[in-house]
Amino acid sequence: MKRKILFLGESYRADAITWMKGLKEFGDFEIITWELQTSNNHRFKRILEYFFSPLSIRKTIQKEKPDMVIAERTTSYGFLAAISGSKTIAIAQQGRTDLWPEESKLYPFKKFIQKYAFKKAHLIHAWGPVMAIHMKASGVDMNKVLVLPKGIDLSLFTPSTNNSNKIEAIVTRSLQPEYRHDSILKAFGILNQKGIDFSLTIVGDGTRLQYLKDLARKLQIENKVIFTGRIPNTELPKLLQQSNIYISMPITEGVSASLFEAMASNCFPVVSDIPGNQSWITHRENGQLITIDDTEMLANELIWSFENPQLRNEAITRNRKFVEENANYNINMKIISYKYHNLLNFRTK
Repeated sequence: MKRKILFLGESYRADAITWMKGLKEFGDFEIITWELQTSNNHRFKRILEYFFSPLSIRKTIQKEKPDMVIAERTTSYGFLAAISGSKTIAIAQQGRTDLWPEESKLYPFKKFIQKYAFKKAHLIHAWGPVMAIHMKASGVDMNKVLVLPKGIDLSLFTPSTNNSNKIEAIVTRSLQPEYRHDSILKAFGILNQKGIDFSLTIVGDGTRLQYLKDLARKLQIENKVIFTGRIPNTELPKLLQQSNIYISMPITEGVSASLFEAMASNCFPVVSDIPGNQSWITHRENGQLITIDDTEMLANELIWSFENPQLRNEAITRNRKFVEENANYNINMKIISYKYHNLLNFRTK
């Protein structure tokens, strides 16, 4: 009989889709989902729904009888998994700590429920080393931790040769304040003032879309910046292949599938100098690390990278090999699926 998993989390997210797809494909699991229905835009109503959600989840468990519950984010759905009553629980830390923003009034509460989720989970996913550091510091039993990214589909994200004589940059992060698209645009404003030719493609949607379009106009670079809006995932590989530089400037990061996708597609990575990126990128070796909100540094490093094509070419070859060896979805999701089956065999003895 097919084993069944209840997934707690936002099932529309690309990360979640990859996780569930891999479990179906390589573990032959049946997946059912449960998620909060209230948008983040209605904060009070969402918190109220969260408060009553354990009852709804337990009803789902009684009805569907899943063999295990898995959940994303240790401070939200992960905690709901921990109090679900399920005999087998796996949770995933999504960010560097999941305790974000650090200045939030809810910080002590989040820390408390995360500790409880860590204690109750039978398997904890750290999608990268930076997450494991936080877990160890939090006193987690590291025997329960699997440090492994889900990986990306390397048959979709394939390398291509870009011999363009100008910077053709791409940004694929959500248009939210924490991804600092405004700093990126300002850096390209500096390039424009210096007479350096470029094109910049900004993929995706978010609350800052109109603000960023207005900023591009103000910087007089709107004719060189393409805002694609939300696109199907199937269109992303082609856009990456048409680009030679990938830019991502988040102020916090766990493990970025977007970075792996760019590395697999022969884009040279220029990313913010934070722990989540330092795990994969060494400055001026296989990419560049930029101080957050330092637009002058970003502009100068973009110029430097383009004036050093040999280093760029060596880096993109090395990065593709790294992704093949460490972030291959076909390999990593097999390992994760195998771990789940082993865990279930052990827990049901």
